[in-house]
Amino acid sequence: MHSPHDPYVRVRGAHEHNLKGVDVDIPRDVLAVFTGVSGSGKSSLAFGTIYAEAQRRYFESVAPYARRLIHQVGAPKVGEITGLPPAVSLQQRRSAPTSRSFVGTVTNLSNSLRMLYSRAGDYPPGAERLDSDSFSPNTAAGACPQCHGLGQVHRTTEELLVPDPGLSIRDGAIAAWPGAWQGKNLRDILDALGHDVDRPWRELPAEEREWILFTDEQPVVTVHPVRDADRIQRPYQGTYMSARRYVMKTFADSKSPTLRAKAERFLAAAPCPACGGSRLRPEALAVTFAGRTIADVAALPLTELAGLLEGGSSEAARVLTEDLKSRIGPVVELGLGYLSLDRATPTLSAGELQRLRLATQLRSGLFGVVYVLDEPSAGLHPADTEALLTVLARLKAAGNTVFVVEHHLDVMRGADWLVDVGPQAGEHGGQVLHSGPVAELAAVTESATARFLFDGSPAAVRQVRVPRGQLRVGPVTRHNLRGVTAEFPLGVFTAVTGVSGSGKSTLIGEITEDLVGVGRLVSVDQKPIGRTPRSNLATYTGLFDVVRKVFAATDEARAGGYGVGRFSFNVAGGRCETCQGEGFVSVELLFLPSTYAPCPDCGGARYNPETLQVAYRGRNIAQVLDLTVEAAAEFFADTPAVARSLGALLDVGLGYLRLGQPATELSGGEAQRIKLANELQRGRRGHTLYLLDEPTTGLHPADVEVLMRQLHGLVDAGHTVVVVEHDMSVVAGADWVIDLGPGGGDAGGRIVAAGPPAQVARASGSATAPYLARVMP
Repeated sequence: MHSPHDPYVRVRGAHEHNLKGVDVDIPRDVLAVFTGVSGSGKSSLAFGTIYAEAQRRYFESVAPYARRLIHQVGAPKVGEITGLPPAVSLQQRRSAPTSRSFVGTVTNLSNSLRMLYSRAGDYPPGAERLDSDSFSPNTAAGACPQCHGLGQVHRTTEELLVPDPGLSIRDGAIAAWPGAWQGKNLRDILDALGHDVDRPWRELPAEEREWILFTDEQPVVTVHPVRDADRIQRPYQGTYMSARRYVMKTFADSKSPTLRAKAERFLAAAPCPACGGSRLRPEALAVTFAGRTIADVAALPLTELAGLLEGGSSEAARVLTEDLKSRIGPVVELGLGYLSLDRATPTLSAGELQRLRLATQLRSGLFGVVYVLDEPSAGLHPADTEALLTVLARLKAAGNTVFVVEHHLDVMRGADWLVDVGPQAGEHGGQVLHSGPVAELAAVTESATARFLFDGSPAAVRQVRVPRGQLRVGPVTRHNLRGVTAEFPLGVFTAVTGVSGSGKSTLIGEITEDLVGVGRLVSVDQKPIGRTPRSNLATYTGLFDVVRKVFAATDEARAGGYGVGRFSFNVAGGRCETCQGEGFVSVELLFLPSTYAPCPDCGGARYNPETLQVAYRGRNIAQVLDLTVEAAAEFFADTPAVARSLGALLDVGLGYLRLGQPATELSGGEAQRIKLANELQRGRRGHTLYLLDEPTTGLHPADVEVLMRQLHGLVDAGHTVVVVEHDMSVVAGADWVIDLGPGGGDAGGRIVAAGPPAQVARASGSATAPYLARVMP
């Protein structure tokens, strides 16, 4: 039995995901970094086991009624964990984008600012004091009544609704109307109302056009349809709906993303005329502090806002401004001073969002907890990584334990303790190779991390390729870019660098297929490949279509009369109807977290017994979906269409994923590599420009090597690759570098240096140059 003052967190018998009965002891009150190749099991240990168990124990102490209101993770598969304090998790998840989530709401800074205006603002003479809710666009008391606190109104115009006025109504002049019978119905109603549906739109009188497009009236009329001569046509009562009314109704009410997207094409968003886009009522905008409204202040970069908050006449103002400055400090320290409070959350990168949450935690003053962080250096320039290490050291110094899942070598070097998981990914991983001081990892020969952490030999000198042309982008004036023009060389590997917020993503976002020299454009981002467990690796890559054909061609399938659809778990027929092809059912436990149990009928196989009778080479369809990419490549070696897809997935280092692995379990880096593999397996004709935004995020240095081989292979095959990148080893291996900066936000947005890596490494005034110089051969 361990003493109550045992200074270690001791994990025994962890089996979560691919962990193989892991036993590990990690000291408390240290900065411990979990390392290992992608898919090795480090997140399963840090988040799936240690954090999940800490959260489970905390909820055990919460009143059962309150427990129902909190989203809970299930109990982890672990023998026991001792010495575990309460834990706080900061993961790299993208929060659901909402039009009401902003930097100010994520950091709670908006609350303090609203309190400042409520208690210490300058009110117009005779105006009554407002409470802090009246300064929030998310409350009924504060929201502008015209745009309901969104800051924008959606309007439509005749030009949007009728793009070709040369057409008649019968020929489809009103493009916003639905197709098929519903559109014909509306045209028939107009005809019955006495409008000329065969005259070109532009020849109709202006007031008639206005009524047809914009009226709110909904007259009912008897329609005598004229259709095929051999069919009996009965008159019916038809209700007219104007084009604007149809578009607005579809946009507001439709559950179909496709219909909503179509409706949005006929709408133009404009700042709300009542509040000018500030989202607030006039009463709130009449109150000022330091001569500015709350909307003016929310639009300032945080570094500027901190300077504005110097003092105030009253004691309330002094207390509130001090509080605000102390909250802004950690955000600026983490390199996010370029953000403003009104910056919408969906426009932030996953790394920026995580660092905002980290800054909020720094202010919370918690003591004696375990912080579990998921790659806090993701999306960080090396200059910002140093500030991150300072912040992590402060969390530790405040009496906390910091567990970090990380691939960044500088963060590993700054750790007190290293837990290396491996040796490889998937079923070839799941073991703790080392748990101890960083320096002792050097003796662990099977560790993929040790090779990169301790290898001091310089990188090989690479011959810089000669471009075969230039792609001119700009002048670009957007976000913080002001009239920037960039030249991207064609037929080479280009890295775009710069600190967070310098304008990198904005610049490459301007590269489109319309530009001269692009040819075909492929943008490979880190967005999920699907939002439900029904989407998986096999369905996304199209691999599953071929596998289903293989099964449908077996003698057993033919004998049973089974077609390709029989082997899909998304449609009725072959799937298990108890779980609708999900493979599991949700069990509501009322006061305990809902738990997912394997389906009682199919046992998680997703298919009904008749479908599972069909075997190909001794395996049924469920067993094939359970194969890893690596095992499936051997199994389907002589089926060319499947082998090609699997080969591309192996080439980008995803051999450890299972074919049926749900999209919801994949990291952003894995999703990006699946998309890249999808592109690699296609026959490439002509020149293609590949755009990748931070492709090494979430990748171990060993995986980065594999990925870079693929990307350089594309360039050798005659294509162009452009990456936004913070990993200096990748930048050093590029042919051309475009460095933006020198800072973030208003301090950035310029091209500081452009040229081969060796030249940029010597550039003065570049934040990237000193870090690039360190890794140059």
